[in-house]
Amino acid sequence: MSRPDAGQLSSNWKKLQEKLKAEKKAEGAASGTKRKREEPKKSKTASNGFKKARLSGANAIVGDKKRKMGGYLSTNAGSEDVSSASKARSLIKDHDIAPADISAAYGAAAPAKRVSEDDINGGIHPTRKIGKYVSLDCEMVGTGPPPHLDNILARASLVNFHGEQIYDSYVQPPPGVKVEDYRTYVSGIKPHHLRPGYARTFKEVQKDVADILEGRILVGHALRNDLNALMLSHPKRDMRDTSRHPKFRVDSKGKPPALRKLAKSELGIEVQTEGEEGVF
Repeated sequence: MSRPDAGQLSSNWKKLQEKLKAEKKAEGAASGTKRKREEPKKSKTASNGFKKARLSGANAIVGDKKRKMGGYLSTNAGSEDVSSASKARSLIKDHDIAPADISAAYGAAAPAKRVSEDDINGGIHPTRKIGKYVSLDCEMVGTGPPPHLDNILARASLVNFHGEQIYDSYVQPPPGVKVEDYRTYVSGIKPHHLRPGYARTFKEVQKDVADILEGRILVGHALRNDLNALMLSHPKRDMRDTSRHPKFRVDSKGKPPALRKLAKSELGIEVQTEGEEGVF
């Protein structure tokens, strides 16, 4: 078998290489053309399709968030109104508080100016609502031998949640008991306040107060003294006694604080002025 001509092999190899190069270039050109054709399409899709969809989606989300936020704020504001209205209805229905009082407490930025006046010795007020919370204060006078430390009830007063008088009455001394110390400088009680025909009997006042306290939250200062003077009791769970509140005992080193000092420090008002006849 004859050996192939080296020159012919070299020539064929060159032709093959050139052919391969040409095919490679053609393939590369075709591939490049394809990419060029696809890239604009991809770019077009990106700019007109995906990107817009994304932006649109982002706007939709932001808009949705805005709408949700706006809806939330609107709903929140609405819910506050609804909550206030519900609270007002609840107070009126459950606690028997006057609608005018609710409006004054929740419907205005500042509480309405109190225009009602105390009805001294007026007994049970004919029109004012008692409500769920009542505050009691009693005044006592001294009897017995000096220094006249035996106490008897001389006056009982109650106000509602808004500080409106709902009951006030002077109390006659028991038959046969002589008042030795009216303590006017503290109580404001004077002899003419306790005369028969003006002051009510103890039993009448005791019943009136008991009826008012029934089923209600009682607020006051040193309530045990007031209840003892009335010879009444009240469930401990329904009592709110400021003389026993731990925060108010700090300045008095654990002892019950004086009412006049507490009223001055917490409310900025002075109480127990000589000769004062107003309720509380």
